[in-house]
Amino acid sequence: MSDFFTKKRIIILIIICLVGIILGRLVFRAFINLLLGGTLFGGNLL
Repeated sequence: MSDFFTKKRIIILIIICLVGIILGRLVFRAFINLLLGGTLFGGNLL
């Protein structure tokens, strides 16, 4: 029973990590775009 829960927990952690990385990259990119205003580097930095 405990083995089932640990496997489930690991799978959930992996999913959360993947979603976090994807969202983090999107938020980071949007933040940089807002920061630069799309003018400093012609909007082609990322």
